[in-house]
Amino acid sequence: MHLLFNTSLAVNYHSQSQISRVLTENWVLENAYCPNCGNSKLNNFDNNKPVADFFCNSCREEYELKSKNGKLGNKIVDGAYNSMIDRINSDNNPNLFFLSYNKSNWEIKDFIIVPKYYFISDFIEKRKPLSSTARRAGWIGCNIILGKIPSNGQIYLVRDSKEIDKKNVIAEWKNTEFLKDCNHKSRGWIIDIMNCIDSISENQFTLNQMYSFEKYLKNKHADNNFIKDKIRQQLQILRDKGVIDFISRGIYRKTRHVSKGS
Repeated sequence: MHLLFNTSLAVNYHSQSQISRVLTENWVLENAYCPNCGNSKLNNFDNNKPVADFFCNSCREEYELKSKNGKLGNKIVDGAYNSMIDRINSDNNPNLFFLSYNKSNWEIKDFIIVPKYYFISDFIEKRKPLSSTARRAGWIGCNIILGKIPSNGQIYLVRDSKEIDKKNVIAEWKNTEFLKDCNHKSRGWIIDIMNCIDSISENQFTLNQMYSFEKYLKNKHADNNFIKDKIRQQLQILRDKGVIDFISRGIYRKTRHVSKGS
C-alpha cells in the first residue's frame, strides 16, 4: 500500500469536502483489497449507489467509506438516522471502511474495516433535529459510535501509518464470520459479551469478573431473568469460535488482546 494520497487529483477542486472525497475514494481504489476473499482490487459503483461506494467483483461484498481528518475518535458522523437503522435491519447493509488521515501531509493514519454484521441499533446515535430555520428543517442525522464496536470487529488494514500484513487481516475477518448467520437478537447478546470482555484490561479473566456485568446486561436485556446462565452460554460460544480460550474452570484468556481505551 502507498500511504500518501495522490494530491494532484484535487488541483481543480476548491471545496474541502470535495477534495477529501476525491482523494480518499481514489486511495481506496488504488490501494484497498477485499478482506473477505483477498481480491487485490475493489471497484466503485458508477451511479452513486445510495448504500455502498465499492464492491468486490469476485465475492460481491460491498463496502462504504467513512473518512476523517485526524483521529477517528469515538463517533463518526453519518447520514439520516432512519435510513441507517433501516440499513442495519436489512439484508443490504454494506461493510464499512473507516479511514483517518493527516491533512498536513496527506498521509493515511488508520484504515479499518468493520464487517456489516457487527452493526446493531445500539451503535447508532440519533442527533438532534435541524432547527426550523435550517434548509432541511427537522431532518435527523446520526452518529456511528465506533467506540461501542468490539475490538475484534475493528480490523486494521493500516494502523498508526503502518500497513498490517494482508494474511493477518483476512484471518481476522474470517474469525468474525460466525456472527454472519446469527439473528439480530443473538448478535446483540454476543456483541454485548465481547464488549464486556474488552473492558477487562487483563488478557486473562475469570467467570466472576464476567458476573460483575450482570446488572449492566440486565438493563440491556430486561426480558432475561437468567443473566448468569446467559453469560456462561455466550462464553462457550466465543470459546468454540476461537474468540477466547478456556484455560481452566472459570478462567479464560483473550485470543486477541485489545482492551477498551487502548
